[in-house]
Amino acid sequence: MTRLQTLDTNLRAVLGASADLTEDRGELTLRVPADAWVETCRVLRDHASLRFETCIDLCGVDYSAWKAPTYDAGDAHPQRFAVVIHLLSVTHNWRLRVRAYTPDDAFPMIASLVDIWPVVNWYEREAFDLYGIVFEGHPDLRRILTDYGFIGHPFRKDFPISGHVEMRYDPEQKRVVYQPVSIEPREITPRVVRQDHYGIERY
Repeated sequence: MTRLQTLDTNLRAVLGASADLTEDRGELTLRVPADAWVETCRVLRDHASLRFETCIDLCGVDYSAWKAPTYDAGDAHPQRFAVVIHLLSVTHNWRLRVRAYTPDDAFPMIASLVDIWPVVNWYEREAFDLYGIVFEGHPDLRRILTDYGFIGHPFRKDFPISGHVEMRYDPEQKRVVYQPVSIEPREITPRVVRQDHYGIERY
């Protein structure tokens, strides 16, 4: 039995045979309901046959413009926003991806994992800043990458590429000022022009 098969077996034994597991490209992904997010992660960390002591990454995802060929709006991504974590077990030397969807697209919220893995503190702040995902119970949920007074969440698919405001230094006021974006929005479609038989060597 391979390490991946052993992990799959252990996860199903601990979480139940109905655990929502998928394998792709030699990696396992576990899908967890939002209301079981914290408790499931606690089990993943503490159970002897799993022992995911370390969370190495947490990020938000906006699936609103998902264009995968096999996408089924009623199945693959039921909600717009998801939180994804990547776990590492030093004890067993295996990894796991865990995904949970936020129930409300208008106000995406999910419980914080700071009490499970304190390292996610800044990761959750980043997901809040860039996607607007609220982590309930986070001890200091505030922006971490964007500027003071920034409006919106720049990694959302509906956020304009040029943003809403631009910043410049005003020599008369001797300070930084904000003003509406001066860039005209436009669609940029790359145009590729090649000669016939491009890349085919002729003798």
